[in-house]
Amino acid sequence: FPCPKEGCPMMGHYADRFPDKLNRVDQKFFLNTAADPPFTAWRQKVFIKLSGVKKMRGDINLVFHDKEGYTKKYEITSGVLSQDEVYTKYLDVEINPKNTKKIEFLWNKTIFTLLWARLGAEMVNITHGEDG
Repeated sequence: FPCPKEGCPMMGHYADRFPDKLNRVDQKFFLNTAADPPFTAWRQKVFIKLSGVKKMRGDINLVFHDKEGYTKKYEITSGVLSQDEVYTKYLDVEINPKNTKKIEFLWNKTIFTLLWARLGAEMVNITHGEDG
């Protein structure tokens, strides 16, 4: 993810759908996995456009919540944040998109940032690859 027009190559049962990928010998395959069992991860593309003050220091995080109460926090960026920038990141999320209840947008300003400084998300867009 992002995948070519013909889709993401698959290993195992559906590998024959991608004959061009099978021509080479001794290929190495790598999988993105989660840290905890069952080690499943879903690749998600996060796109965030900020609104608020011009620039400030801090970090942006997303917290994914599933329907059973499990949560997982992911850092999107840290450092100088600007309302004019678009932040894009690929995440390997441990929560199945089908079981996602909500996603929280969190930002934290550094201690040196003025107390009145405010920042928000003008747009948050999250997409995930197709299921096999």
